[in-house]
Amino acid sequence: MFHNSEAAIRQTRRTFLGQGMAGLGSAALATLMNASSARADDKPGPFPNFAPKAKRVIVLCQAGGPSHLETFDEKPELKRLNDQPMPESFTKGQPIAQLQGKALKCYAPRFDFKHYGNSGQTIASLFPKMGEIADDICIINSMVTEQINHDPAHTFMNTGTSISGRPSMGSWVQYGLGSEADDLPGFVVLTSIGKGGQAQPIAARQWHSGFLPSRYQGVEFRSAGDPVLYVNSPPGITTGRQQDVFDAVNQMNKLRQPALDDPEIATRIAQYELAFKMQTSVPSLMDISGEPQHILDMYGTQGADGTFAANCLLARRLAERGVRFVQLYHRGWDHHGGIERGMQICASEVDQASAALVTDLKHRGMLDDTLVVWGGEFGRTPMAQGSGRDHHIKGFSIWMAGGGIKGGIKHGKTDDLGYNAVEDIVHVHDFHATMLHLLGINHEKLTVRHQGRDFRLTDVHGHVVKDILA
Repeated sequence: MFHNSEAAIRQTRRTFLGQGMAGLGSAALATLMNASSARADDKPGPFPNFAPKAKRVIVLCQAGGPSHLETFDEKPELKRLNDQPMPESFTKGQPIAQLQGKALKCYAPRFDFKHYGNSGQTIASLFPKMGEIADDICIINSMVTEQINHDPAHTFMNTGTSISGRPSMGSWVQYGLGSEADDLPGFVVLTSIGKGGQAQPIAARQWHSGFLPSRYQGVEFRSAGDPVLYVNSPPGITTGRQQDVFDAVNQMNKLRQPALDDPEIATRIAQYELAFKMQTSVPSLMDISGEPQHILDMYGTQGADGTFAANCLLARRLAERGVRFVQLYHRGWDHHGGIERGMQICASEVDQASAALVTDLKHRGMLDDTLVVWGGEFGRTPMAQGSGRDHHIKGFSIWMAGGGIKGGIKHGKTDDLGYNAVEDIVHVHDFHATMLHLLGINHEKLTVRHQGRDFRLTDVHGHVVKDILA
């Protein structure tokens, strides 16, 4: 094992001069490029900029694009015009994924809507459990996005751009605020696959840190079996022996860090420490033997079975342990055909657990400072694609709850056929700005200089949607 004195002796005159000149050059270059701008290996604080309403975020991503017309956006006029030609005034010159150039016919919503709660929120009858939390959620029926195919749409929803390689929203949040957990990652991802439709693949770059240091990227936990591969010690390796290796590697990394000032070395040091702690924290996280049966029944799971319901329970347990950003992906919402049966299956997989998460957080006094978001990367067309609907970006629905959100309201609306958002339009950039605002962050100030430009999650756009704030 090397000591600092030995490491210093091993530096040659050539190495010393080379590093010295490089250091002077770097200092001069930093001055020329505005040294006051944030570096990607340090927090660009101080954050939060003001008192936050939310401390953490849980995103329930329904991957594939759930139809707003069979969930939260009731359209009696579309029902009346069923099987009639879609008025050209709605669709002429508009981007349509797979229906371009085909005869377009109105396709009535497949399910009735009901009024729920004291607020009288209208929600499709497929989602009675979400109806029970109607007074806690804000339904946004005027979402718009810019990408009409799945992967770029997820990229846009996660990073604020369709260009791959930018930091995800979870990475931005962790970068700005850090994590309250010292024995778990600050950004955790959980995935599940439904049976109600085509399960489009989800690339790991959707939760990547981009040009931020890699310690801010999301860590995927498996919801069945070992949640993190290789987190347990192999047979014959004691904690003491592992501690010796851990200490030796970290000491070598710490000796090299002052010479190179490489943020990835700092990341390795932090991640080795975190991985060592996770050998205790992860088994404790996954051990749900202490959960009362009524909680398991409320979510609709016995835990660790790989379902969306099990992941919702894990999301609550992660939030309790200080994880800053939890993102769940439930795949299976891509309903180009068979939407009626597909929606029934998807609803049965997510309705109960989504509502249970909100209810559970509320009963534990955590909903007030936990922002919960439910929605997909886009919606579906009011026009038929056989027995299904095509991708749609001009108007769709999500809901938000807790963390400073006003419950029991609908915000924005689409036109009579559910095609265009026409009132109080909420762009993805506005959603990101609002999320950061609830966390106490001015979205215009959370920036990182990269390749000569200041980047942020909202790019050069975004407005806080003040009407939905409590």
